[in-house]
Amino acid sequence: MTPFRAISVFYHVATLNSVMAAAEQLGVTASAVSQQLRALEAQLGTVLVTRQGRRIRLTEAGERYFELISDQVEGLIRATETMRGARTTAKLTIRATPTVSTKWLLPRLSGFLEANPSIDVRLDGTNEPTDFARDPVDLEIRHGTGRWPGLHILPLAEESFIPVCAPQLAQGASIGPEDLVDHRLIQSLKAQVQWPAWFAAQGLPAPNTARRLSFDRSHMAVDAAVLGLGMALESTLMMESELAAGKLVQPLREAPLIRITTQWLVCPPANLRRSRVRRFIDWVTAEAHSWQAAQPMQKD
Repeated sequence: MTPFRAISVFYHVATLNSVMAAAEQLGVTASAVSQQLRALEAQLGTVLVTRQGRRIRLTEAGERYFELISDQVEGLIRATETMRGARTTAKLTIRATPTVSTKWLLPRLSGFLEANPSIDVRLDGTNEPTDFARDPVDLEIRHGTGRWPGLHILPLAEESFIPVCAPQLAQGASIGPEDLVDHRLIQSLKAQVQWPAWFAAQGLPAPNTARRLSFDRSHMAVDAAVLGLGMALESTLMMESELAAGKLVQPLREAPLIRITTQWLVCPPANLRRSRVRRFIDWVTAEAHSWQAAQPMQKD
């Protein structure tokens, strides 16, 4: 007979990466979970999981088996809850910087919520990188270089860094790069492209640092530029709505820019076994590709 109970136990263990967590979710003891795992392995004639302290790791056979059963088990869970008249929800916790959260992700999030009504989303806006062994986070949109060993990493989008300002400070395409030295320069200290690097890329000396306005958050630098406090150097990803609304303009007659990827989808490889994580990754990468395709071609 098909060991449905043992299959369900294995599914929960694989999803949570923990025998203890699976036991708590199923309302049974950890020994009962281990017993069901052994029974399933005996029936299949292969080892599905290995233990590393309190956590477990799927073997190659376990990974393959999980891929084969996950959609069917999740369908059975949804069908059972539907018959009970209950609404099944899964909680998805996403971490991203405050700027990405407010400037890019939040305006689009309704699309994901409408397409996935059974998923409750928690958006954790912070600049602190996630410690996935400690923090209850499913997926992070992380700012940085994309080099974090041991994690599954996907680039979100290639961004263009351009000088911008409020239209009352300078009209679009009205000044040259050398004229920027006459203005206060706004920057985010955490941005991966800073003014000295931008001027060097244009073959110009870096201006005096006395007329600078610095912030530790990119969204504050964008807001300061909208208020007319100076010229900001920021990613088009971070100021999409301000550019579209005309609150910010690109003031240079020629628009030399720097293209770079600074935002990455990051999680432990095991988290990809969670259907809510896979759904969000599919959705957000599609959104990023649409955003990328809609960007106007600009001169390097």
